Amino acid sequence: MKITAAEYQKLAQQKSPPSPLFKDMTLAFLVGGAICTIGQVISNIYMYYGLPKKEAATATTITLIFIGALLTGLKIYDKIAKFAGAGTIVPVTGFANSIVAPALEFKSEGYVLGMAGKMFAIAGPVLVFGISTSIFYGIILILFGWA
Repeated sequence: MKITAAEYQKLAQQKSPPSPLFKDMTLAFLVGGAICTIGQVISNIYMYYGLPKKEAATATTITLIFIGALLTGLKIYDKIAKFAGAGTIVPVTGFANSIVAPALEFKSEGYVLGMAGKMFAIAGPVLVFGISTSIFYGIILILFGWA
């Protein structure tokens, strides 16, 4: 049986359940906001104990990356992500998850070719294009004298 792309698309739409968009957006907002609120609390704790604001921000980022990596390793982050959806992708904890999850998945293939080789499978392209875009943006700012 041959089926055209348009017929396949129509069949897929008929068989796919509708997405609960409002629920998904609300959960993403609430969980993403909760992660950011936790980050602000951590930052406030660092500043309370004497770190200047800039150093507290750096320490907070490091702490959130550690928490995201730890929760991924304990298989808790995936459960939160299934519940919250996109709310766990945007914060820095999502970055930690995108590095640790592939590393754990390919650990059985060895430390070098498996874990280390696949660690940046998801985050790598984001880093490459993010860094490249920031360099391009910086060059434009310098050329136009806005920096």
